[in-house]
Amino acid sequence: MGVYLNGSSAYGLFQEAYSLSYYVDKSKIISELVPLIELKKNIRERSGSDQGKGMKYVAITRPRRFGKTTMANMIASYFGKGIDSHEEFDTLQVSGYPWYRKHLNQHNVIHIMFNTMPQGCKSYSQYINLFRKGLLSDLRKAYPNADIEQDDDVWYALTKIYEYCGNEKFIFILDEWDYIYHQGFASREDKDDFTKFLSNLLKDKAYVELAYMTGILPITKYSSGSELNMFFEYTMATKVKYSEYFGFTEAEVDELYGRYLKQEAEPKVTREGLRLWYDGYDTAAGIKLYNPRSVVGALSDGQLGDYWTSSGPYDELFTYIEKNVDEVKEDVGLLISGIPVPAKVQEYAATSMELKTRDEIFSAMVVYGFLNYEDGCVSIPNKELMDKFAEMAQKEEKLGNVYRLTKESARMLAATKAGDTETMTEILQFVHNTESPLLVYNNEAELVSIVSLAYLQARDYYRIEREDKAGVGYVDFIFYPFRKDDDAIIIELKVNHTADEAIRQIKDRQYALKFAGRMGEEPEYTGRILAVGIAYSKDDPGKRHECKVEVLREKEKRF
Repeated sequence: MGVYLNGSSAYGLFQEAYSLSYYVDKSKIISELVPLIELKKNIRERSGSDQGKGMKYVAITRPRRFGKTTMANMIASYFGKGIDSHEEFDTLQVSGYPWYRKHLNQHNVIHIMFNTMPQGCKSYSQYINLFRKGLLSDLRKAYPNADIEQDDDVWYALTKIYEYCGNEKFIFILDEWDYIYHQGFASREDKDDFTKFLSNLLKDKAYVELAYMTGILPITKYSSGSELNMFFEYTMATKVKYSEYFGFTEAEVDELYGRYLKQEAEPKVTREGLRLWYDGYDTAAGIKLYNPRSVVGALSDGQLGDYWTSSGPYDELFTYIEKNVDEVKEDVGLLISGIPVPAKVQEYAATSMELKTRDEIFSAMVVYGFLNYEDGCVSIPNKELMDKFAEMAQKEEKLGNVYRLTKESARMLAATKAGDTETMTEILQFVHNTESPLLVYNNEAELVSIVSLAYLQARDYYRIEREDKAGVGYVDFIFYPFRKDDDAIIIELKVNHTADEAIRQIKDRQYALKFAGRMGEEPEYTGRILAVGIAYSKDDPGKRHECKVEVLREKEKRF
């Protein structure tokens, strides 16, 4: 046993995760990896050829906090011969496979977490020597008869072991392999050297039984040549395989929420709250995913809130936007409004250092988890991220009209509750009285985005649904208050019609039924129900807006 070779650290971390109340069994991923270990042997037995050997190189990229390290620790704990992990794995799904015992703790595992650095590390040489020297030391202790010299390269030491010690093989579990590429002290030459280090270590080496790497950005971004082209890459947005293993599926969150209800005498977190706050990521396989860190944090604390983005504040979000703020600021307005924006996402093109075009900026934001990508469009996935975008929009003057309009959003909500249609109209027309308007209205969809921005701060007090089925039709906006005695708001938008017509539609189609209780039950919401009609005449040279507010139901008194 050593620090990197057949060590126990990964198992210790796996045990910690396994013991948590909200641990999710993702051990079926091992059933994807075992066939890769056995593939080469099976092919040779059948045909005598060596085809398919490249399948043993797997690289998986996902945003931060999506379970990459937890998964790497579990995989190392299953295969690694340095520990006995049967007590945990006997209870997991992987134990049901016929080969389960054959591979449990039967392999040499080299497990490296590349996001660790020596104390006070200021140079690439300090960083890489930590791993070179540490792994070489482990190998010399474990294989004293392999004639390993102190100054041998790691790949050469492993080759000696293979040749001198009975064709000994190794599984490589390399976590956060691309960490060095994000460090300011690493020059382009340093990054190239690291790429070559990995290539020399892994490529065309007989001692490699399996190489499993995780990171944030795809290999092709860093390896312009053939150094790491032996890897099969699996990204969230474009590859189907491995989709369900990173992030929580709908069924998994249902199961976790069931555990939560059993443990909590007075549950404060709702199932709908988990969906609103943490759902919204789409995979190439069509699977909807929740942010795992945030779900576990909310259930453990018994409180919905910011768990993922707290590890990367809104300033990091703006790091990407400001690379080309003039080109993307209008798109930011649309995204905050809940309107998906078309984009050509190229995951290999995204780095935090080199962003020039609009598509590169959005590519980076998808890769880092700030945006979701589906059907050729990017969007803000959930409330947790929407709150960060909203915070950015209200702080960054460089966003121009988006910034100015969102600063008025608190006043817009207060005016609506007060029935102050004059102020409401003033704020909505404000967007047209700037030199660079956010949008040129052509249809109702564009009015939707302006209204969304005008009510941005309402998201702190309401769950806002667009085009929600209500009564006998679909309404443009329904504001469901987080406090059940607060005002509920229904908004209908009209282009080239009047605000009175909008109010009439709300009444005629009985949209207020959304806030009525089930048969024989009291209504869930006891506050007032406000009908809000907003109209705009696109042919009017004065860019006239019209607003009307009507109380459909007064606040109920409960004793």
